[in-house]
Amino acid sequence: MGSPSVVLPKVVDGEKEGTARRAKWWYVTFHNVTAMVGAGVLSLPYAMAHLGWGPGIVALLVSWCITLYTLRLLIELHECVPGVRFDRYRDLGVHALGPRLGLWVVVPQQLIVQLGCDVVYMVTGGNCLQKFAESVCPGCTRLHQSYWICIFGSSQFLLSQLRDLNSITAISLAAAVMSLSYSTISWAACLAKGPVAGVSYAYKAGTAADSVFRVCSALGQVAFAFAGHGVVLEIQATIPSTPTKPSKVPMWKGTVAAYMVTAACYFPVAFIGYWTFGQDVSDNVLVALERPPWLVAAANMMVVIHVVGSYQVYAMPIFESMETFLTTRFRVPPGLLLRLVARSTYVGKNRSHR
Repeated sequence: MGSPSVVLPKVVDGEKEGTARRAKWWYVTFHNVTAMVGAGVLSLPYAMAHLGWGPGIVALLVSWCITLYTLRLLIELHECVPGVRFDRYRDLGVHALGPRLGLWVVVPQQLIVQLGCDVVYMVTGGNCLQKFAESVCPGCTRLHQSYWICIFGSSQFLLSQLRDLNSITAISLAAAVMSLSYSTISWAACLAKGPVAGVSYAYKAGTAADSVFRVCSALGQVAFAFAGHGVVLEIQATIPSTPTKPSKVPMWKGTVAAYMVTAACYFPVAFIGYWTFGQDVSDNVLVALERPPWLVAAANMMVVIHVVGSYQVYAMPIFESMETFLTTRFRVPPGLLLRLVARSTYVGKNRSHR
């Protein structure tokens, strides 16, 4: 299902030889921000409400540090064997665990993460489109959420025909800018609003089981917010590498820059959102704001643009795996027709699993 790539300025991508590894370190920043800073940032105040000030701050800081450290390890492993590049998780898994166990251990877990994120982004995109439409035209006939998900999915049918991660760099840039923008709108609006009347930071009363479930749910939301590891090797594979200038140098530089952007998004939203609403905060801080409508509408559209890019960043490695499998196992000719059928089928199945 794939083999490590030799360190060369060119790479065979399953469709055409000579595709350049031309990414720069700032491309890495775009892709990492797009992959990591999803709509989950808007639920961080809700997670803080379940954890409280002390544990909530610790959970966010520890998650930020641990995920940055583990990303560093993955970046180093990309070229841990001299002259070889592990462009995909399955390549690294085969090297570490053998050809059979490596595939069975690594591939299902990566697919679960990527498929799960794409389904979440499909639903989130449709939901935010619906909120945007209802904000700008409150008197219009309301459509069921399923229609909005289909509208969002139609954009993915088109974008999925782009070749690879290099082809969606501009989309990743737009998505990264939007993530920083709607995060800033969220915490700035909360700061301007100030603490609501009767705000409380005390834990909600409940049984021991309720408390445990709330804490576990909050930790899960924090973990999901830092879910950017699933495509890191594929992102690094787009960077050129030579013995004197290995890919890990620009990759690490871009990753650190991405984590600075992530911190600028996550911590203010989590802390200021919780400070404003306390235990009464919604699981989407934009919903809790409600006013002014134009600002909430703009933020929802920014979320839509962001998840358009996030969907593609997680989908591109799956597209590559599908096409590699079909061309090697069933001798399907690579090209536009294969992309059109295979990728459209994937997007369609995502919509059916909403």
